[in-house]
Amino acid sequence: MSDSKTNSNIQDKDPKMSKEEMSARRDEITQFYNDNIPHLEVQADYETLLATIEKARAERMQAQMFMAQQYAAQKGEGAPDLNTEEGKAFQEAMVKAMQDETA
Repeated sequence: MSDSKTNSNIQDKDPKMSKEEMSARRDEITQFYNDNIPHLEVQADYETLLATIEKARAERMQAQMFMAQQYAAQKGEGAPDLNTEEGKAFQEAMVKAMQDETA
């Protein structure tokens, strides 16, 4: 039943437009897109910045995991002595990495 109403509504509207109406409609659509381009450019900048931040976080996390794995691998076999310059540098790097992560 609703199909016949829908079909009659479609038939009531003339799908053909005059050249002037089509030109006006094209101008209206073009203006709509032109008005929205600045907003979309801002959104694109925002999304790009978010992606850059997420990539940096992932790289930092990967570096921290590498450092932790290296430390764990060395712990049993000649791990750096925390009283040596090398051990202190390693410990400082780990502390700094953890501080950067929580900041």
